[in-house]
Amino acid sequence: MDSPSDEILFVGTAESEHIEMYLKAIWHIKERGEDVKISTIAKMLNIRQPSVVQMLKKLNIKNLVNYNKAGVKLTEEGQTVGASMMRNSRLLEVLMETTLKVEIDEEMVCGIEHHMKKEFTDALCTMLKHPRKCPHDREIPMGECCKSV
Repeated sequence: MDSPSDEILFVGTAESEHIEMYLKAIWHIKERGEDVKISTIAKMLNIRQPSVVQMLKKLNIKNLVNYNKAGVKLTEEGQTVGASMMRNSRLLEVLMETTLKVEIDEEMVCGIEHHMKKEFTDALCTMLKHPRKCPHDREIPMGECCKSV
């Protein structure tokens, strides 16, 4: 048996979580059928607009968004990350409400969603019988595991 000193701890990077939150916010704004505006992102993430502009420039360089005078659009890679984050959070909400029978805690969901690997998400989705909607009646993006059902 492993001793407690053999335990491995992981430190997440705040920057990767910030990037994921921006992509998730942009994905969610588009899902609602709205134009992606700096002010909307700032309000959703509770961040000042100049900080949003600064991050959008970084995301543009990383090829996760196309950001210019015309507006903000997710690239294919940005769309994939945003959908993945939304899928993770909505599956966690289903887990909390239907299986664990606990009140949905969005702060906890947000803390967990960044650390879910595809294998875990697919296993969770399968365990939950591939739900199509979250408790807030929003679509859950499909994963590969849903295509075989």
